[in-house]
Amino acid sequence: MISVTDLRPGTKVKMDGGLWECVEYQHQKLGRGGAKVVAKFKNLETGATVERTFNSGEKLEDIYVETRELQYLYPEGEEMVFMDLETYEQFAVPRSRVVGAEFLKEGMTVLGDMYEGRPLKVTPPTVVELKVVDTPPGVRGDTVSGGSKPATLETGAVVQVPLFVEPGEVIKVDTRTGEYVGRA
Repeated sequence: MISVTDLRPGTKVKMDGGLWECVEYQHQKLGRGGAKVVAKFKNLETGATVERTFNSGEKLEDIYVETRELQYLYPEGEEMVFMDLETYEQFAVPRSRVVGAEFLKEGMTVLGDMYEGRPLKVTPPTVVELKVVDTPPGVRGDTVSGGSKPATLETGAVVQVPLFVEPGEVIKVDTRTGEYVGRA
């Protein structure tokens, strides 16, 4: 059990029959009465957010979320199939729980937040190297603002790249923002 005064952003708890992560936290000391804690939580399974107010003495059940290395195997409809690299167990994760899903290619190693053997969230590396499959030719002379053009990557994702990038090149992409970082 964890006291609500020990909540911090990133703390994971079990509450109302679901698994929640604290996103924001504010401790309020009132003039006469006791202190209150106002916290904003994100549901780890559905993605819903909720704001709750607690008295300072209340307790919540904290949970331990283990981070494991997973390998992305293949897409299956609206789910993505991963394999735990320690146990070789395979499981499907809804695409909504995969951060930067459009940048994953088969065989890529990612990190998975696991609770009691089931995946809650999958996070790819911060920067991935992907091959440019298609991009229109850059227009010479149109470089006043630096210039950019859309490029389709091997995973099907489309990112904005500088005018000098050609099809067949391997580029680095930030999976958090979906922006071009540089050439590989």
